[in-house]
Amino acid sequence: MTAVDTADVEEGRKSAEPTRPFSAYEWMIAGRYLRSRRRETFISVIAGFSFAGIMLGVATLIIVMAVMNGFRSELLGKILGINGHMLVQPIDLPLTDYDAVAARLEGVPDVVSAIPFVEGQALVSGPAGNLGALVRGLHEADVRQVPLIANNVRSGSLDGFDEGEGIAIGSRMAQQLGVSTGDNITIISPRGSVTPMGVTPRLKAYPVSAIFEIGMSEYDSTFVFMPLEEAQAYFNMDTKATGIEIYVVDPDNVGVMAKAIEEAAERPTFVTDWRQRNVTFFSALEVERNVMFIILTLIVLVAALNIISGLIMLVKDKGRDIAVLRTMGATRGSIMRIFLITGASIGCVGTFAGFVLGLVVCLNIESIRQGVSWLTSTQLFDPTLYFLSRLPAEIDSGETITVLLMALVLSLLATLYPAWRAARLDPVEALRYE
Repeated sequence: MTAVDTADVEEGRKSAEPTRPFSAYEWMIAGRYLRSRRRETFISVIAGFSFAGIMLGVATLIIVMAVMNGFRSELLGKILGINGHMLVQPIDLPLTDYDAVAARLEGVPDVVSAIPFVEGQALVSGPAGNLGALVRGLHEADVRQVPLIANNVRSGSLDGFDEGEGIAIGSRMAQQLGVSTGDNITIISPRGSVTPMGVTPRLKAYPVSAIFEIGMSEYDSTFVFMPLEEAQAYFNMDTKATGIEIYVVDPDNVGVMAKAIEEAAERPTFVTDWRQRNVTFFSALEVERNVMFIILTLIVLVAALNIISGLIMLVKDKGRDIAVLRTMGATRGSIMRIFLITGASIGCVGTFAGFVLGLVVCLNIESIRQGVSWLTSTQLFDPTLYFLSRLPAEIDSGETITVLLMALVLSLLATLYPAWRAARLDPVEALRYE
């Protein structure tokens, strides 16, 4: 007794006279081969593993690429949000006319703002400990032009920043020093006053007027902002500035703007952009991203190989069915298409299921992380190690389409050899499979 029922054979006989490719009876027989029967349980198990492998492979690729895109985007946004897209520094003479130079730079097309600053390293001390810090002096109006600072003040206020001696610090620095708004911290600089006994360190206490939280642990525990004039006095800069930070409309367009910036400065300057200052960091992220894509693609490839093995076993098991179909008038092309549909259905449904699973996980990645952390009582995403305080995920439509097409192509290629082998079977020889 064959696995293809008499009614199916009769329907195949009616449809096989001439039949167009991928006709109804080919889909009907392929659908019956996909359904499990008692003696075909092992083949169905292999098909199930193939489906699960492709689904998990596609979902994993989408999730990992989205997380790495989100990680890069968040880091890029925070690094550029506080450091600027381009940095202009003087070469020969001190930058004393920084306001005039900044005004000229803001006149360059596509320049959003030009912010003069004074910067120096110091040691900050509080009731709970000491920390190394990067002290940056800015005008109040310029601080408000940095959205990462102005829009993320968690306590205190930036009002009257220029008039007072208050400073703004990050939330992690405040936590580690054990201070809150209104408390004083001491800033210690090794470059103080020159005395007959040598250079003495400079110590001065400043009240904390604002505490901000950028969301990047390194910045929240390192940066201290103070009024520009106060920073000039503290670091013995008199009327000089360290440099001018420039924010532009399109950060990827900084390369072609360098010449216009140098001309607008009207003095010898050294201009660097964000790519030069962070080339090692972002290059490492790009290499890691590409390697992860290649490694995770192997999951989909292994699942495609399972489709090959499952279809080869199905061809062997359905040898008598193939003989009956050929006797009823089915062509070699029709037999090949039946097994193509069988294998491709596993790949297509698995790819679609993987896309849905990956999309759901990406949209709820932070909630899932918090839930797993709560269940396991562990911290899965330590912000002190990964810079960010939350797990980001940013789905790129182009990459997602590439992953889906790759999975579909691999699934289709995996069905070619078993389908070709089934089409090559002679009706007489096919009976020997039983």
